[in-house]
Amino acid sequence: MVGTTPRVTVIIATYNWSTVLPHSIASVLEQTFDDFELLVIGDGCTDDSANVVTRIDDPRVRWHNLPANTGHQSGPNNEGIRRARGNVIAYLGHDDLWLRNHLETLVQAIDGGAGLVHASTLSVVPDRRPHRWPTAPWKYRPGECILPTTVAHRRELAETVGGWRMPIDTGELYSESDLWKRITAICGPPTWIKRVTSVKLFSAARPGVYRERPSHEQEYWLGRIRASARPAGPKFVGERWYSLSLERSAQAVRSRVAVRTRLRAHHLLPMKPALSAEERRLRDRRVKGVDDLAR
Repeated sequence: MVGTTPRVTVIIATYNWSTVLPHSIASVLEQTFDDFELLVIGDGCTDDSANVVTRIDDPRVRWHNLPANTGHQSGPNNEGIRRARGNVIAYLGHDDLWLRNHLETLVQAIDGGAGLVHASTLSVVPDRRPHRWPTAPWKYRPGECILPTTVAHRRELAETVGGWRMPIDTGELYSESDLWKRITAICGPPTWIKRVTSVKLFSAARPGVYRERPSHEQEYWLGRIRASARPAGPKFVGERWYSLSLERSAQAVRSRVAVRTRLRAHHLLPMKPALSAEERRLRDRRVKGVDDLAR
């Protein structure tokens, strides 16, 4: 049972994609480990996310919306850490899902002495077979990207190093890489649980999702998690399922990339200069359709 002070604080950073929240939140509420609070932090949301979250009848779920959009998960994540009561922090992308044993698995590792722990995830990208990541022989190197959805860490570690920082301040595209590097400099290398305990649906691989706000993939995979007796087993990991519309989008992107690659090979197009981390962040926002949303 959940005590007065929860052991774990789960943070979901979100921005104007309310249709995925019932699925991601359900995957938290159905965890085998239940001593947690769930903070859903809006990054200046202007849609109906507040209503979606506050309608959920569970005292462990709390909603807070930042007064202005920061344009990055760092803002909501830092607010979540500031409001956290648990001594362990776990993150879940608002369009991602956890398998039922995710928190139990990571908390066991922290109880065993880990400062920062992560598990493998099932990566789902349109027009590709879902695959496990990472797989052996993978080894963490400082600055390596570890997906936040797969991570839990002791709260005091993030507080000690100053929390999340924006790409424009670090020069790195992935703020999580910067945070893990600073945390592991204190606590040592992360502990890797090789089991799949989450499903990662990369929004950057799905053009326009923040405009269209689909949730059919989240609904499908949550159903698979609920139906599977052994969610990390071969049957689950080997599942092949694609959305036709997203598959066509991915094919169109690949076709454009292939044409431009051939033209550059024949010196018919100039090579573009390398983008900075901030320029790449803004490019990814445009692809996902974030910048088309009303502020």
